[in-house]
Amino acid sequence: MTNLTLSQMALVAVLAGALGGGGLFLLIVAIRGLPPAPPGSQSRLLRGLRDLAGVRGAVALAAGGLTLLATGWVVAGIGVGLLAFTWRGLSGAAGERRAMARLEAMATWTESLRDTIAGAVGLEQAIPASLRVAAPALAGPLARLVDRMHVRVPLSDALLRFADDLDDPAADLIIAALIINSRLRGPGLRDLLGSLSNAVREELDMRRKVNADRRSTRRSVQIVVGVSVGMVILLASFDHAFLAPYDGPLGQAVLVVIAAMYAAGIMWLRRLARFEAPQRLLTTVLGAVPGQAPAIGQGATV
Repeated sequence: MTNLTLSQMALVAVLAGALGGGGLFLLIVAIRGLPPAPPGSQSRLLRGLRDLAGVRGAVALAAGGLTLLATGWVVAGIGVGLLAFTWRGLSGAAGERRAMARLEAMATWTESLRDTIAGAVGLEQAIPASLRVAAPALAGPLARLVDRMHVRVPLSDALLRFADDLDDPAADLIIAALIINSRLRGPGLRDLLGSLSNAVREELDMRRKVNADRRSTRRSVQIVVGVSVGMVILLASFDHAFLAPYDGPLGQAVLVVIAAMYAAGIMWLRRLARFEAPQRLLTTVLGAVPGQAPAIGQGATV
């Protein structure tokens, strides 16, 4: 009875410390504020909700349930379920592959636009014509650009929203050139698009080399995570007496702290393997009225 009382007191102390730390963190966040959400954050949220209701969600639920049955630990079941759900994005390779596919699609689209403009065709006709040969990574944002043009949105505004849909610094350079031409209607756009396409392909080659160099770091992250989690699950399944102290409420509270520290280490390893994109050139003013002149952010001018 005395041991149980001491365990309960220790659990209350741990929970009180966690609540105090969480309150202090929320106070700091409230004082400093949060940075504005990036333009594509809503689409990422919707994609995450679709994944949660799809195959990834089912796999994560199955992994968490099996872990709970094998170990009897609620914390382990929740942690393994979250790990299974985020496993594909653990190394950051999937996001980098999507970014490179979009970059290659942008270079191909720029070359197609350049060749179409060479036939003495204006941007208003060349952009809808390029939709037929657009790569899948670019088809969605480009279709929305064409739809905005069809409903008489000014071309400069439509192009700026197109840049927000892509959310890529390399695409901003190309779209800035198109915005200049839509305002000034000057010559030389074909040669400029050719030069920008070459620059995008050079950046694509550089990112491929960087991605190949970081592949070993990403693989190391997955190996470390897999071996560590697998070792704990095997010990809890076949030699549970060795980890019996984690069965009680206090043990589960300690396991929460360990899991949080482990998650912080995983996020740090993932950050080492992530490609840091440069700052974007084009940004829109939040709440801008449609039809007004687009704004160029980050101190740049077009």
